[in-house]
Amino acid sequence: MEANLNFNIPLSINELAQLIREQLPASDRLKLAQLLGADEPEANDEPSQEQLVAEIKQAVHELNLVKQGKMKARPVKELLDEL
Repeated sequence: MEANLNFNIPLSINELAQLIREQLPASDRLKLAQLLGADEPEANDEPSQEQLVAEIKQAVHELNLVKQGKMKARPVKELLDEL
């Protein structure tokens, strides 16, 4: 996936994190977090226990947003294609 950010607005780290949470799907946020946290990008093929827990928490949060009507659910075919 390709992402482009083109703006000249000074943001704090917290504001940037919130923007990323709002604009990127969960799978892309996880990839970004892995890249930022890794010494060598793509060096670790298996996620750590902390990453799995974070991903599950994010999934539950997004499911709650879908139930509240604040977020649109993705089609099942798209989810299965991702696996």
